[in-house]
Amino acid sequence: MHIKDMISEAESNGQPSFSFEYFPPKTAQGVQNLYDRMDRMYHLGPKFIDITWGAGGRTAELTGEMVVQAQAVYGLETCMHLTCTDMDVNQVNDALQKAYKAGCTNILALRGDPPRDQGQWTATEGGFQYARDLVKHIRATYGNHFDIGVAGYPEGCDDNKDEDQLLDHLKEKVDMGATFIVTQMFYDADNFIRWVGRVREKGITIPIIPGIMPIATYASFIRRANHMQCKVPQEWLDALEPVKNDDVAVRDIGKQLVSTMCRKLLAAGIVHLHFYTMNLAQATRMVLEELNWAPSVERPLLQPLPWKQSKGLGRRDEDVRPIFWRNRNKSYVLRTQEWDEFPNGRWGDSRSPAFGELDAYGIGLTGTNEANRKKWGEPQSLIDISNMFVKYIEQKLPSLPWSESPLTSESDAIKDDLISLNKRGFLTINSQPAVDGVKSSHPVHGWGPANGYVYQKSYLELLLHPDLVPEVVKRIEKQPTLTYYAVTKDGGLKTNAPSDGPNAVTWGVFPGKEIVQPTIVESVSFLAWRDEAFRLGMDWAHCFDPNTPSRVLVEQIMKTFCLINIVNNDFHDQTLLFEIFKDLEIKNLSTPAVVSTTNGSAPTEA
Repeated sequence: MHIKDMISEAESNGQPSFSFEYFPPKTAQGVQNLYDRMDRMYHLGPKFIDITWGAGGRTAELTGEMVVQAQAVYGLETCMHLTCTDMDVNQVNDALQKAYKAGCTNILALRGDPPRDQGQWTATEGGFQYARDLVKHIRATYGNHFDIGVAGYPEGCDDNKDEDQLLDHLKEKVDMGATFIVTQMFYDADNFIRWVGRVREKGITIPIIPGIMPIATYASFIRRANHMQCKVPQEWLDALEPVKNDDVAVRDIGKQLVSTMCRKLLAAGIVHLHFYTMNLAQATRMVLEELNWAPSVERPLLQPLPWKQSKGLGRRDEDVRPIFWRNRNKSYVLRTQEWDEFPNGRWGDSRSPAFGELDAYGIGLTGTNEANRKKWGEPQSLIDISNMFVKYIEQKLPSLPWSESPLTSESDAIKDDLISLNKRGFLTINSQPAVDGVKSSHPVHGWGPANGYVYQKSYLELLLHPDLVPEVVKRIEKQPTLTYYAVTKDGGLKTNAPSDGPNAVTWGVFPGKEIVQPTIVESVSFLAWRDEAFRLGMDWAHCFDPNTPSRVLVEQIMKTFCLINIVNNDFHDQTLLFEIFKDLEIKNLSTPAVVSTTNGSAPTEA
């Protein structure tokens, strides 16, 4: 979606509209940490994010890679910065082509700062002299595919403080095809409002987005203000100076100062705010909360589907996914990124080569061995692993080897049942409660267009001790509303599903639309997930040294336990799935050798 259209939408509906800026970190671990933070900040509800451009080299390449990840994996509408610095026309074209293939539709075109070893900015041979030239090139090459933003300077830029000349340059960029303006950071709201008036007097009518820098610490606030040469109102300095050594107090006062400035901008007719996050979350989140813009029970973050939708090229119409990848969104997107069914907007043949070899997609366990041992401990028996799962359900642990994100509040309705199962050695790796027609605006279960209703079948997926597989399967098959798939690491799929076709476990009914079925269960994709699920467990085992008790334990579980999923097709019922396991438990949970060494009780071929 073009940024100018987002702003037009904000003008018409009056809803909070804001965006975040990030920059490419210098280390690989920093990049991964930033992805995790971007994923969490997604839930604050930004309309888009932008990613800054490094002048040439690896940092510039990383910008392009981050745009791809943000669009395709994290479902964030992304604006890519692109500068003239150290870029000839071929490099510019290459960057634009990568952005296009990533599904990116917004570019912020900048001249850029000179490299650190140059005192003055000079164009690269074969490159562009001014931002207006870059704007012209993008528009001529890609037509209206990209919305093109340019920089605005309410307080002048580093090498030019002549406001009249800068306004003339801004008009030239607009005449070349720019469609929105993003300003440098400022803290003087009155001057910004005055400057906007001068921009409009120039005949420039495109949207203006103010750049807002939240206050995290006093030192960083002063350093950035001095670096950008922006004016800080004296009352701000008077408020912050007495508490400058107290970071908590600085953030608390800072959020009030910045949010008061934001309200003044909004009262002056601005409809969208752009936050320079500096790759941090807390200060920005605090300002949003102060503005009452952060999602809450009163203002839930509405989403079109119950899972995070990809913004990748050809994937925007994707409307169905297997439930198995519910907690591993990145993995699913990477495995299916070349899947030719997506342009049809339907979930097609899961036998697609996109489900091919696992190694090709880099979807194994992330993190170093040491970090994973620290995160999940060094289990000596099944009860240690059970306790790890219980901690995850109690939200005392942010992830599991099979779940990249913390458990959501959706599971509150079945939380006690999940805890009971895991305490008895039934390791639940995926689940959802039954939902019988709640409004699509529901703060926990809601998704899709307004005035609709959503439904869910209760679902449970777990790793099951081999000695209990026959009894659990027998109990399931006595219940006409239950269907299941069960398989071990080595195969032997067993199921009572009436066909190989998909079984919808989530669906919605909306005015003027067909019924939407965004989450399904079916056999072929379950087998693909089987490979990944057991691979993740073996990756976890290999975080421990060979022949250690932890490695032997986890490997043995992966080699002998059964992966089973169960669907209760009566979406009115919440309890039957858990009644199946009533009075069942694994004996000797605290004994290191608790799993069978034979495959005699594994499911047989269907």
